[in-house]
Amino acid sequence: MPKRILQGVVVSDKNAKTIVVEVERRYTHPLLKKTVRRTKKYHAHDEGNAFKTGERVSIEECPPISKKKRWVALPKA
Repeated sequence: MPKRILQGVVVSDKNAKTIVVEVERRYTHPLLKKTVRRTKKYHAHDEGNAFKTGERVSIEECPPISKKKRWVALPKA
């Protein structure tokens, strides 16, 4: 099974080698037929502390690194 890749915005880079990424998903509500926005925050591993707050970043699934970190930030292209 391929690893999931999500895109989001960095909302925190205060932790060492860790960033918090907010990912937004949009879907159509089944009853109201209206587009709904839902956000979720993911803790991602950032080895070189390369990403800063406000940047757009891609994260990829990985084996658990710590209690909360199951994602790794992909390097800048």
